[in-house]
Amino acid sequence: MFPGSVSTGLVALGLIATATRIGTAFYTFGLISFSTLSFVGLVTFQRVLQSGIEDHGYAERIARLRAYCFDCAPAPPTWPASRLRSGWSSRACWAVTGRGFRTIAGMVGVVIAVLVGSAAGSLTAIADGHSGVAGFVTGGIVGAIILAALMEIQRAAWQRIRQHHFFGGEQGGPSTD
Repeated sequence: MFPGSVSTGLVALGLIATATRIGTAFYTFGLISFSTLSFVGLVTFQRVLQSGIEDHGYAERIARLRAYCFDCAPAPPTWPASRLRSGWSSRACWAVTGRGFRTIAGMVGVVIAVLVGSAAGSLTAIADGHSGVAGFVTGGIVGAIILAALMEIQRAAWQRIRQHHFFGGEQGGPSTD
């Protein structure tokens, strides 16, 4: 829903730009659109982060159940036992540089940063007499700060989960350190 909303908002902004020749209505509509889409994005970010953490817990439980089943019943001779017993490591998911950008929450965070940066840049451009340079610089700085904050929120949420071994109402699961 969020990507569709962003796409629709940008198409509408393009239509307003054509109709108003980038006048006051364009800037007003842009600020309202960017602000509204940023809010929708923040709500989406929170939900997909929560969903990702829940999915992680499900994958951990599936791996434990799978390991238990293969410990209790021998694998058919056509299946290599070493591959079946390898399990699932949550540590491997977070061992890659830039891992926060590779999640759905990370991708939504990038779009949010662009939207908030665009709103800040538009507001600055208006305040500075339609200066494109001031708008781009402000938008870039604000967008980078928002992106860093969202990635930190995501990192901290995953760190809390790894420290508390808490997945979907179950405590005392396997270590994910």
